[in-house]
Amino acid sequence: MNAPVKPDTLPQWRLDDLYADRNDPRIETDLDRAKAANDALVALKGQFVAARGEPARLGELLDRGVGLYEEATNALWGVGAYASLAASTARDDPAWSKFEADLRTRSSQIAAESLFFTLEINQLEDAEIEAALGAHAPAARWRPWVRRVRLSRPHELTPDLERMLVDRAPAVANWSRLSDETLARLTARVGKETLTLPELLNRLSSPDPTQRKNAAMALAKALGERAPTLALCLNTLAFEKQVEDRWRKHPDPAAARHLANEVDADAVAALEEAVVESYERVSHRYYRLKARVMGREALDHWDRNAPLDTAPPRAYGWDDAKALVLESFQDLAPKFADTAQVFFNQPWIDARPRAGKQSGAYSHPVNSERHPYVFMNYMGERRDVLTLAHELGHAVHQTLCAPLGTLLADTPLTLAETASIFGEGLVFERLLASASPDEKRGLLAGKIEDALNTVVRQIAFHRFETRFHAARQAGELSPQEIGGLWLEVMGESLGPAIRLTRGYEHYWAYISHFVHAPFYVYAYAFGDLLVRALMEKRREDPQGFAPLYEALLAAGGTKTYVEALAPFGLNPREKAFWAAGMKQIERLVDEFETLAPKK
Repeated sequence: MNAPVKPDTLPQWRLDDLYADRNDPRIETDLDRAKAANDALVALKGQFVAARGEPARLGELLDRGVGLYEEATNALWGVGAYASLAASTARDDPAWSKFEADLRTRSSQIAAESLFFTLEINQLEDAEIEAALGAHAPAARWRPWVRRVRLSRPHELTPDLERMLVDRAPAVANWSRLSDETLARLTARVGKETLTLPELLNRLSSPDPTQRKNAAMALAKALGERAPTLALCLNTLAFEKQVEDRWRKHPDPAAARHLANEVDADAVAALEEAVVESYERVSHRYYRLKARVMGREALDHWDRNAPLDTAPPRAYGWDDAKALVLESFQDLAPKFADTAQVFFNQPWIDARPRAGKQSGAYSHPVNSERHPYVFMNYMGERRDVLTLAHELGHAVHQTLCAPLGTLLADTPLTLAETASIFGEGLVFERLLASASPDEKRGLLAGKIEDALNTVVRQIAFHRFETRFHAARQAGELSPQEIGGLWLEVMGESLGPAIRLTRGYEHYWAYISHFVHAPFYVYAYAFGDLLVRALMEKRREDPQGFAPLYEALLAAGGTKTYVEALAPFGLNPREKAFWAAGMKQIERLVDEFETLAPKK
């Protein structure tokens, strides 16, 4: 496991089972299919309200209407996924960017014709809909989707305003595109090397302190040079959101995300409060201990994820990572390993870093008629093995719930992170079990740091967004003002043992979630602490747990998070639920302290 990873040996996906290339005639065929389904749906306009008082007729109309809506969604999501997947590995190619943008515009124009459908559904009363679903049995399967549509009822606009928002969405999305392309083109000189953003971020975990420092300083300089552009993108999109939120009468900037996640604002507040209250006992204490282990009074921010062993870290070849993931998934249940194995057998994973490929990792579900694709930049380090497990956890989840159909399989973010974080946890358990005594301290440190990055850091990101959007109400923020908010919240979460040196104020600029998905980030903390509770249940009864867990994943978006966790006896609305998860992380810090040198 110590040979360096050769990038040209890593897998690249093939997208030709979607479309052969940008000129594939099947793209037009699918766009035509979407338009035909939408046209058939438009032909039903007005009939849903007209069927009031006729439950069986209304139920039949709802079943047909949602079926057509899903057919159009499948076609549009298929072409959209192809454009997004292809462009994500070619951000330096203007032709792919144009293709993606043009397809987004065409798709939104087609989808806009069906806007009336959910608006008309929401003109009906709850009792009328429930009677219709009961009177026509085939329509009952759509109950969870209708429930989610009803959540937006208090926040809907007039049909003309809704259409206007859809029509201008592609233009608004170009601000996200500008941010993506700015970061994808980012390079920095480090000694004799020219490094991309993923390579710079990877270098921050180097065992060589000089390499870490040089990469951190080069990244700060590169981000600082691009901060005006990236701040303009963030400010503009925040203002767009502010206007839409005001028209939709959302009470605060995070409310739309809570609605999409089907999560109570009180539950998110309880999560945030539990994490923040643990800062001193968990993150502040851990970084003090890490500084002591490294023989330092305090650490520079580029030492935050530094390995404790100064020898080169163990390199995991692709086959090593594959074996670890599959064996770990097998420990849970054969079905999980068998499902993940298919992704290795097929060209559905793109793990090879290369110029023009964007940073990050994801599993794209495409739609229920297709299969997911896994995207990452594999560098051969321990965290890359865990990232592979994370994204394959998503892929397994997306595969298991695909039989529900695209609309019902679509899972709120809070539950969507469950399988991914669980996958990481399974792999870590295997890594720890096979580690030598000397390796265990480093692995334990890595596990704690992963927890801090997933929980504490993401809640800090959430608090940064909260403060940024609140400040944006008064007007545009300069890069310096944004940097000041960033330093404030990150300093609170990291504590006095981490020095935030000059240049760190620009590091907000590479967090793409702030641009693409405002207030998404708390879902990671939500998912991590939720998974800690689930893993505790697994330890109590491994055999009884597996079928319950499979049922949770296979349910997709048909259950709320409260309903999904009820079979496990868990209640995430209580602050004690989140505090118990933080206590688990605190116990890891306790264990690490026993291995740290005494003062």
